[in-house]
Amino acid sequence: MSSGGPSQPQQPSPYAPPPAPVQIPPQQTPAQQMPSPYVPPQYSSPLSSPAARPSVTGYASSLAQPTPYTPPAPVAPSPAESLPALPVPTRKGRTVSLWLFGVLGFLLIALVGYFVWALGSFASVVGLVLALIPLTIVFLGVRLIDRWEPEPKRLVAFAIAWGAVAAVGLTLLVDTALTLLLDIRSEDFTAVVQAPIVEELWKGLGVFLIFLLARRAFDGPVDGIVYGALVGAGFAFTENIQYFGVSLIEGGGEQLTVTFVVRGLLSPFAHAMFTAITGFAIGLVARRHGSARAAFGAGGVGLIGAILLHALWNGSATFADFFGLYFTLQVPLFIGFILCIVALRREEARLTRARLEDYAAAGWFTPEEVTMLATPAGRKVGLAWASQLRGDRRPLMRAFIKDATELAAVRQRAITGRDPMAVNDERALLIRTRATRAALLAY
Repeated sequence: MSSGGPSQPQQPSPYAPPPAPVQIPPQQTPAQQMPSPYVPPQYSSPLSSPAARPSVTGYASSLAQPTPYTPPAPVAPSPAESLPALPVPTRKGRTVSLWLFGVLGFLLIALVGYFVWALGSFASVVGLVLALIPLTIVFLGVRLIDRWEPEPKRLVAFAIAWGAVAAVGLTLLVDTALTLLLDIRSEDFTAVVQAPIVEELWKGLGVFLIFLLARRAFDGPVDGIVYGALVGAGFAFTENIQYFGVSLIEGGGEQLTVTFVVRGLLSPFAHAMFTAITGFAIGLVARRHGSARAAFGAGGVGLIGAILLHALWNGSATFADFFGLYFTLQVPLFIGFILCIVALRREEARLTRARLEDYAAAGWFTPEEVTMLATPAGRKVGLAWASQLRGDRRPLMRAFIKDATELAAVRQRAITGRDPMAVNDERALLIRTRATRAALLAY
């Protein structure tokens, strides 16, 4: 039915369908309609067979299948808009310079030369391989502590490298100087007094350097424990190379086995626990937005605790029954250390939830999302749900959790006024979380 007005001119469609295939009458065959220009060659080989001959149908062989026709996509009237690159938080104040790694690299070369000269190549390699086992144990344990709000990877690498290279090298220099200047030859004095003071001093310096250079990545006591434990793990790694190598040279496989069990299996967390005390003290100042002077003072108090615990550990092996004190004193201390970390982790989760609730009140998250992002049980449920989505979207969920947790830490730093770049980081993380949520829910 006509509406009575002039007919509107029809707009040309941007999509031009391909021409329809030509229909061949039933009484004719393709061969009758058009002769094939192809003339099959003569096969003179007795091994040739008709199945090996090229097919006259135009396919390479009788096993080749025709490609199904796929129509071309319609031409877009204008270039499609692309998703802009997601912003990233500012790295300034959350990392260390590559020049420091270069300095540590030169120290590493000198340290390798020292071990080869003092122990020989074979003993050094054996000690290196065995020392990797306790280092891996400690690293995995620290990763469990750091899983809630992971620290930047470059800072993790720097903490381990400082303990393994700089702290060990500086300790060797000081020990050598004390031996030459003061003629200290007592092994008991060295183990109980000199070693705890010198070693914990240089290890604690590494944690303090991280506080100074990467202040925006040092949020509280948990971060201090993580950095301190990593520095201690790196120190123990290099020290174990020396102990294992000397045991192999002096007592062979039997003495090496005993040393490995005592240092590598019974007490892999010893050095990590000592230096974590210094990191914990510095982390308390970081949580309160303290100055570098305040962190230095608190680190000194924590250093005293680390020295005393280190001296107690070495003294139990030097003057008392090591295994008796190990099960009656050291194991309870380690259990108490773990319980303190659990309590600190709960406090960290509570703070994350409080800060994300601020964003939920402003409409950035739903209350259900806050529960999912700020509780261990909620994260577990969220990852299980993401695994059931098309394409297994757990990587997206992990990114969502990571950015939201970092967003909560950024807001906490903004509230305390200790992060001048918090506004830029907050904007970037809000954009990232919104884009990740959209990708999670896309179908």
